[in-house]
Amino acid sequence: MVFVRQIKFAALVAALLAFALPSEAMAQAGGAAPGTVYCCDVGGQPICGDILQTVCYGRAYREVSPQGIVRRHVVPPLTAEEIARNKDALRLKREAEEQALRQERLDRALLSAYSSIEELDKRRDYEMTSFDRAIVNLMGQERDLKERRKGLEAEVDALNGRPVPPELQESLRDVESEISTLHTVLLAKDQEREATRKRFDNDRRRYLDLSSATRNLTPSPGSR
Repeated sequence: MVFVRQIKFAALVAALLAFALPSEAMAQAGGAAPGTVYCCDVGGQPICGDILQTVCYGRAYREVSPQGIVRRHVVPPLTAEEIARNKDALRLKREAEEQALRQERLDRALLSAYSSIEELDKRRDYEMTSFDRAIVNLMGQERDLKERRKGLEAEVDALNGRPVPPELQESLRDVESEISTLHTVLLAKDQEREATRKRFDNDRRRYLDLSSATRNLTPSPGSR
């Protein structure tokens, strides 16, 4: 059955070439190979012509020589879905390359910032100690303000229900405002300390990974 189909296809190409030969000069002038036949498959059957048939538009087709040899396979144009997938794949690839470049810059900066893991640890300890001191100082200020507020409230209680003087009311408002502001600063400082600790932990792990990779790439004296 396949042999019969091949005979029919060869006969079809030969017949088309017979019609195409008078226009060989025109084909050469247009840059196409002389005697080329264009074929596509529709419903499992070859559809051929000396020009690409309308039914072949949007399909894969092949260019066949006068000897029946396929000169070139032409793939069908991409569908809208394929174009969208290709764009997504290209975007993801570009993002991955950009991330790799960013990581490479960060790695170089990390290795240039510290000559050893001990130096990194020393810097971490210094910064964490600075945060701890600042937080202790802020907590002391907060404690003093609360003691001041307690004293002002005692003055109000001593009035035994009499009207609170305007200056005492203002002092209470001021100390409440200072306590609120200081509490916000204290929370921010504590969050900054935690972020710094995590950064140093990440930097330390990355530094050890990079140092280990560098040692593995460096040949030992005995291996030379």
